Amino acid sequence: MTDYFSPSTRAGRYIMQPEGYRAFLPAPLPPDPPIQITGMMQTLLSEADRVLGRLDGSIQTLPNPDLFVYMYVRKEAVLSSQIEGTQSSLQDLLAAEANIFAPNQPKDVAEVVNYVRAMNYGLSRLSEHPVSVQLIREIHAELLRGVRGSQLTPGELRTSQNWIGSAGQSIYDAIFVPPPHQEVPEKLFELENFLQDAKLPLLIKVGLAHAQFETIHPFLDGNGRVGRLLITFLLCEQKVLQKPVLYLSYFFKQNRQQYYVELQSIRDAGTWEQWLMFFLHGIVEVSKQATDTARGIIDLREEHRKVITENFGRAASNGHRVLENLYERPIISVSDVQELTGTTYTAANNLVNRLATSGILHEFTGQARNRRFMYRSYINLFHETE
Repeated sequence: MTDYFSPSTRAGRYIMQPEGYRAFLPAPLPPDPPIQITGMMQTLLSEADRVLGRLDGSIQTLPNPDLFVYMYVRKEAVLSSQIEGTQSSLQDLLAAEANIFAPNQPKDVAEVVNYVRAMNYGLSRLSEHPVSVQLIREIHAELLRGVRGSQLTPGELRTSQNWIGSAGQSIYDAIFVPPPHQEVPEKLFELENFLQDAKLPLLIKVGLAHAQFETIHPFLDGNGRVGRLLITFLLCEQKVLQKPVLYLSYFFKQNRQQYYVELQSIRDAGTWEQWLMFFLHGIVEVSKQATDTARGIIDLREEHRKVITENFGRAASNGHRVLENLYERPIISVSDVQELTGTTYTAANNLVNRLATSGILHEFTGQARNRRFMYRSYINLFHETE
């Protein structure tokens, strides 16, 4: 094999393969020469730390932070999957989870459901195990189980060469060719050691790790989604956030072309600092959005609690009970309300009708029977950045 030296070998080097294409072999982290945390990067790092702290504090003021997490995780699942080409929306996902299967429902909604499961699985495992190659493989297995890509060895590191390029593009014309498969285990082992031992500011470490993971591209499918999950897992593992409420998929989706350009520039020119400033800018932007959403939830809850208290009379108690449940299950049926309140079907139906008349619930099936209602104003707080 022949080394092909790019303008900078700070991030690694290209190696000519016997088949005639060049694959990239990343250098171990941290970069050499070391990251320069000065000037604009220091300013961005300080701001990112500050807005993350504000976000964490704002989540703790919510009546039930886990209900915010419930929706935020689903929003991230939709956005991260959309980057990979899925068409399902947040409403499609919520409908699927409520066992509503409309004829026009996108077929790829199962992939988004899997993303939610993979995320929750990884978060539950963090209490027992640090982020590691083993955990990454387990998450990947959950992500691809039974959906598109499931034939591509879920949970197993690739044993063949992959590449990144346009549809139909051959490896010889690819935008980027990751390291040969036989190098993948060692490169992931180096990444795991970096995560456990490196003495760097956490956000710098996370930014470096995400880019390195995408460069290694250890699986035949699902690398982008796993790499984005890795960001949140690392922040939660280190207790920077008490709840998993920072997801960069919105920022990466809105700046998709720049995201890919910055990653490739690392490989070609060793521009780690440029990538990290892009990454930190994303953390600042998304943290502010999430904080605004949390504030919007508090305002919405107080507004609707007031409506119920002032207008529902003796049904107010059950009205409040249903309202609180909507923050966890924003799609509901009359039967669900009957079970929740322990009343008769007629009383539950009357309560649902009052909630709909008050503008809290909206019927969306258009059916006379088996009607389903959504808490649209709550869902819309998350749709605004979808």
